[in-house]
Amino acid sequence: MKIAVGCDHGGLEHKDAIVAHLKERGFEVEDFGIHEAHSVDYPDIALPLAQSVAKGENALGILVCGTGIGMSLAANKVKGIRAAACSEHFSAKYTRLHNNSNILCLGGRVIGVGTALELVDLFVDTEFEGGRHQKRIDKITEIENNN
Repeated sequence: MKIAVGCDHGGLEHKDAIVAHLKERGFEVEDFGIHEAHSVDYPDIALPLAQSVAKGENALGILVCGTGIGMSLAANKVKGIRAAACSEHFSAKYTRLHNNSNILCLGGRVIGVGTALELVDLFVDTEFEGGRHQKRIDKITEIENNN
């Protein structure tokens, strides 16, 4: 599985740890940056990463900013993206299981690196359950297509 990872200046340490962790686990990783500590606007990272996931170039994405919220707001503007900002284990698992989210957004100023790696593992290891949840995803897609 190929996974896209990116961050702004609020998530560089976490992003670097996530990239190394995913590679160690055997995943192919596309690193959208940033690569050194300098201020950057999170939409400039979220947009190309989200587009790569929407096009199927990457199966999943992980974005890190200060809170995870800004990245999720920007990524969710791309058609076909369901990005979720998570800071605890239950949400990281169930956003995949029930919502079929394809981008996990984390807060580098909200959670530690160890917790971030645990959330990443839950996210990438959990498959969408489908069933009754698919009709809800279809409704989200309908909203997206009509607005």
